[in-house]
Amino acid sequence: MHSDTKKYNEAQSPNDRAVCQLLAEQIDGDLPEAENKIWHGHPVWFLEGNPIVGYSKLRNCVRLLFWSGQSFAEEVLKKEGSFQAAETRYTAADQVNTEDLRRWLAKARDIQWDYKNIVRRKGRLERLK
Repeated sequence: MHSDTKKYNEAQSPNDRAVCQLLAEQIDGDLPEAENKIWHGHPVWFLEGNPIVGYSKLRNCVRLLFWSGQSFAEEVLKKEGSFQAAETRYTAADQVNTEDLRRWLAKARDIQWDYKNIVRRKGRLERLK
Protein backbone atom coordinates (compact mmCIF):
# COMPACT_ATOMS: atom_id res chain seq x y z
CA MET A 1 0.00 0.00 0.00
CA HIS A 2 1.31 3.41 -0.94
CA SER A 3 2.35 5.59 2.00
CA ASP A 4 -0.10 8.32 0.90
CA THR A 5 -2.94 5.79 1.05
CA LYS A 6 -1.87 4.88 4.59
CA LYS A 7 -1.95 8.58 5.52
CA TYR A 8 -5.40 8.94 3.94
CA ASN A 9 -6.69 5.98 5.95
CA GLU A 10 -5.12 7.20 9.19
CA ALA A 11 -6.80 10.60 8.77
CA GLN A 12 -10.28 9.00 8.97
CA SER A 13 -12.39 8.44 12.07
CA PRO A 14 -11.78 5.04 13.72
CA ASN A 15 -14.89 3.49 12.14
CA ASP A 16 -14.12 4.79 8.64
CA ARG A 17 -10.43 3.96 9.07
CA ALA A 18 -11.37 0.31 9.64
CA VAL A 19 -13.38 0.28 6.39
CA CYS A 20 -10.61 2.00 4.43
CA GLN A 21 -7.92 -0.28 5.83
CA LEU A 22 -9.91 -3.43 5.01
CA LEU A 23 -10.58 -2.23 1.46
CA ALA A 24 -6.94 -1.24 0.87
CA GLU A 25 -5.58 -4.54 2.16
CA GLN A 26 -8.04 -6.57 0.08
CA ILE A 27 -7.40 -4.55 -3.09
CA ASP A 28 -3.61 -4.75 -2.63
CA GLY A 29 -3.83 -8.48 -2.02
CA ASP A 30 -6.06 -9.24 -5.01
CA LEU A 31 -4.47 -6.78 -7.46
CA PRO A 32 -0.76 -6.92 -6.58
CA GLU A 33 0.18 -5.72 -10.06
CA ALA A 34 -1.88 -2.53 -9.71
CA GLU A 35 -0.33 0.86 -9.04
CA ASN A 36 -1.83 2.59 -5.99
CA LYS A 37 -1.73 6.35 -5.50
CA ILE A 38 -3.83 9.25 -4.33
CA TRP A 39 -5.71 10.57 -7.35
CA HIS A 40 -8.08 13.52 -7.11
CA GLY A 41 -7.67 13.31 -3.32
CA HIS A 42 -8.59 9.61 -2.90
CA PRO A 43 -6.84 6.22 -3.02
CA VAL A 44 -7.12 4.69 -6.50
CA TRP A 45 -5.58 1.59 -8.08
CA PHE A 46 -4.53 1.56 -11.75
CA LEU A 47 -3.68 -1.17 -14.23
CA GLU A 48 -1.41 0.07 -17.04
CA GLY A 49 -2.41 3.65 -16.22
CA ASN A 50 -6.15 2.95 -16.32
CA PRO A 51 -8.12 3.60 -13.09
CA ILE A 52 -9.77 0.39 -11.88
CA VAL A 53 -10.95 0.79 -8.30
CA GLY A 54 -10.79 3.32 -5.51
CA TYR A 55 -12.56 4.53 -2.42
CA SER A 56 -13.39 7.86 -0.88
CA LYS A 57 -14.76 9.17 2.38
CA LEU A 58 -18.11 10.82 1.87
CA ARG A 59 -20.01 12.68 4.56
CA ASN A 60 -21.66 9.61 6.11
CA CYS A 61 -19.95 6.61 4.51
CA VAL A 62 -17.00 5.24 2.56
CA ARG A 63 -17.76 4.80 -1.15
CA LEU A 64 -16.06 1.99 -3.08
CA LEU A 65 -16.00 2.79 -6.80
CA PHE A 66 -15.22 0.56 -9.77
CA TRP A 67 -14.62 2.58 -12.94
CA SER A 68 -15.98 -0.24 -15.15
CA GLY A 69 -18.41 -1.60 -12.55
CA GLN A 70 -21.60 -1.25 -14.59
CA SER A 71 -20.25 -3.99 -16.86
CA PHE A 72 -19.82 -6.42 -13.96
CA ALA A 73 -23.54 -7.38 -13.82
CA GLU A 74 -23.50 -7.19 -10.03
CA GLU A 75 -26.74 -6.19 -8.33
CA VAL A 76 -25.05 -4.73 -5.25
CA LEU A 77 -23.03 -2.25 -7.33
CA LYS A 78 -25.09 0.82 -8.24
CA LYS A 79 -24.62 3.02 -11.29
CA GLU A 80 -22.52 6.11 -10.63
CA GLY A 81 -22.24 8.95 -13.11
CA SER A 82 -22.74 8.97 -16.85
CA PHE A 83 -19.96 6.56 -17.89
CA GLN A 84 -19.42 2.93 -16.78
CA ALA A 85 -18.68 3.40 -13.07
CA ALA A 86 -20.56 1.64 -10.29
CA GLU A 87 -20.32 1.93 -6.52
CA THR A 88 -21.31 0.56 -3.18
CA ARG A 89 -21.15 2.29 0.19
CA TYR A 90 -20.14 1.20 3.68
CA THR A 91 -20.64 2.66 7.13
CA ALA A 92 -18.84 -0.16 8.99
CA ALA A 93 -16.11 -2.69 8.18
CA ASP A 94 -18.38 -5.65 8.95
CA GLN A 95 -20.58 -4.61 5.98
CA VAL A 96 -17.76 -5.44 3.55
CA ASN A 97 -18.41 -8.88 2.08
CA THR A 98 -14.89 -9.96 1.17
CA GLU A 99 -16.14 -12.73 -1.14
CA ASP A 100 -18.09 -10.16 -3.16
CA LEU A 101 -15.13 -7.80 -3.11
CA ARG A 102 -12.76 -10.48 -4.41
CA ARG A 103 -15.16 -11.31 -7.24
CA TRP A 104 -15.52 -7.62 -8.15
CA LEU A 105 -11.74 -7.14 -8.13
CA ALA A 106 -11.31 -10.12 -10.48
CA LYS A 107 -13.89 -8.56 -12.79
CA ALA A 108 -12.13 -5.19 -12.52
CA ARG A 109 -8.99 -6.84 -13.89
CA ASP A 110 -10.84 -8.58 -16.72
CA ILE A 111 -13.47 -5.97 -17.68
CA GLN A 112 -12.03 -2.55 -18.39
CA TRP A 113 -13.15 0.56 -20.18
CA ASP A 114 -10.38 2.90 -21.35
CA TYR A 115 -10.59 5.84 -18.95
CA LYS A 116 -6.91 6.61 -19.46
CA ASN A 117 -7.66 8.00 -22.95
CA ILE A 118 -11.12 9.47 -22.36
CA VAL A 119 -9.94 13.08 -22.80
CA ARG A 120 -8.11 12.28 -26.03
CA ARG A 121 -11.27 10.58 -27.31
CA LYS A 122 -13.38 13.59 -26.33
CA GLY A 123 -15.41 11.79 -23.66
CA ARG A 124 -16.00 8.57 -25.60
CA LEU A 125 -15.16 5.34 -23.79
CA GLU A 126 -13.92 2.20 -25.53
CA ARG A 127 -13.84 -1.22 -23.95
CA LEU A 128 -10.34 -2.61 -23.47
CA LYS A 129 -11.03 -6.09 -22.20
